[in-house]
Amino acid sequence: MRAYLLVLLLSAIVTYLATWAVRYLARRYNIHPAIRERDVHKSPIPRIGGVGMFFGLVAGVAAAGSFGWFESLFLDPGPIWAIVGASGLIIVIGLLDDLIELDWTAKMGGQMAAAWILASSGIQIVSLPIGGLTVGSFGVSLAVTMFVVVLVMNAVNFIDGLDGLAAGVVGIGTLSFFIYTYVLAQQTSPTNYFSTAGLLSAIVLGMVVGFLPHNFRPAKIFMGDSGAMLLGLLMATSAITVTGNIDPATVTNSDLLPALIPLALPVMILILPLLDLFFAVIRRLRRGQSPFAADKEHIHHQLQDIGHSHAGAVWVFYHWTALVSTTLLLLFWFETGPVLVLFGAWLIAALIHTYLPVLRRIRKIRKALRGK
Repeated sequence: MRAYLLVLLLSAIVTYLATWAVRYLARRYNIHPAIRERDVHKSPIPRIGGVGMFFGLVAGVAAAGSFGWFESLFLDPGPIWAIVGASGLIIVIGLLDDLIELDWTAKMGGQMAAAWILASSGIQIVSLPIGGLTVGSFGVSLAVTMFVVVLVMNAVNFIDGLDGLAAGVVGIGTLSFFIYTYVLAQQTSPTNYFSTAGLLSAIVLGMVVGFLPHNFRPAKIFMGDSGAMLLGLLMATSAITVTGNIDPATVTNSDLLPALIPLALPVMILILPLLDLFFAVIRRLRRGQSPFAADKEHIHHQLQDIGHSHAGAVWVFYHWTALVSTTLLLLFWFETGPVLVLFGAWLIAALIHTYLPVLRRIRKIRKALRGK
């Protein structure tokens, strides 16, 4: 655990300092976009924070490579360098989009190229622990992996609309995923707790911890498409390195839930962004627009429409992310019945939190009517 914490700390420090430097340069040279109609901030703010996060990623990987603890992960360094290379490409694509707004086809092409770099290095979904299901061929495995990576990248990108929202949601979910991978490593490999998924999770946590002080409301810098897509890429990669390579023939009924958790966690944590992504694409295509066209109808906009403040909408997302990720972790350790009872009670609390502004308005209306 100390090795992971040290990597996390180094990644956080480098991300914080690099983001501060990016902020300074962006302000000095006016590297910020004009305020758009859909934006909730009122003054120009730099949108290139992903650059600072990328420095945190590189620092975390370099630190791990220099530590003897992670030696087993670097015996075949190809996948690690593929992750860094794909991340670098995503940063470039995201920066170009943040600065000059790429055509959506060019942006999608860049995302697919980054996903291909990962998949071609061996980071692939080759099997699923469901009924002995194995992906049929290298080509199919490559296509499925690329689809998952691109999907998660865009899901994270879609919720990057409020101060601290995307970074906080990814941080909460990644913390749960890190705990799961660490405990799983303890159980399956008592002499070696180190895994690519655990390392990536620790680095992502460091990146988020280092970036959030700059991004909490009032945000001084945004992560932009570069940062959001980078986080999505790393989340998807972490999940794939665990579930996507499990041999389905070795998974028994009692092992099924632990084997599915790394696949379910990123999906369930991002369920609201994924639904937001799905409905946004449908909405825009029906209007004859690009699926990447911007609007103010995302879930975080709707939360503000029903009465939540900027920060209040962010905390609603945090609440739902904590609910889902904690429940999935508890299912790994405890019987299903008690966990579902806790989930039900917590779900009611989350729903009340979500619709609290509406409930307050109803209460005021009732008071007014009684006063008459």
